[in-house]
Amino acid sequence: MSRHVIDPPQAVLFDRDGTLVVDVPYNADPQLVRPMPGAAEALNAVRRAGLRCGVLTNQSGIARGLLQRPQVDAVNARVEELLGPFDLWEVCPHGPMDGCGCRKPAPGMILSACCRLGLQPSEVAFIGDIGADVEAAAAAGATGVLVPTPVTRAEEVGAAELVAPDLAAALELLLGTGWLPDRELSEAGRTRDADVVRGSL
Repeated sequence: MSRHVIDPPQAVLFDRDGTLVVDVPYNADPQLVRPMPGAAEALNAVRRAGLRCGVLTNQSGIARGLLQRPQVDAVNARVEELLGPFDLWEVCPHGPMDGCGCRKPAPGMILSACCRLGLQPSEVAFIGDIGADVEAAAAAGATGVLVPTPVTRAEEVGAAELVAPDLAAALELLLGTGWLPDRELSEAGRTRDADVVRGSL
């Protein structure tokens, strides 16, 4: 039985650190990139469903002088090598005090991605691990799904409209069952408790 809570999106966008790859603060070394559990399976499911996919990432280390843009690009290239291909990337290089419109929770990167994909925000979903991710989705008019990690604050989980314990469960909310084969479901969601999934099921 389908468990999706909305009309299935035409594209699924993902946060990078803590969602697709293990969060290494201000990472400048491509060799430190490690996919999150279930990331490859989730992305395969998105592509198998015929949907576009992309990555949106805040990289304030550039503004802080801790990273150079070529270093960020090299890390992104490694993510692409391990988990791609992606239809697009959006990178915000600004710091929290710069007042830009692209740094999440501002909606700029999602709106830019929608424009590049030729889609309306209502046709796009964004999956991330912190409140700023789902806040950016809401501000853009897209669907946001929070997949918490140990760094996600309790108030962020409480405020999110859609919460899933892992990427496999997030895709069930968005697409319904059937896109992840049983083997991939078991690998991507070994620790999932269906009672943790929150939405208008």
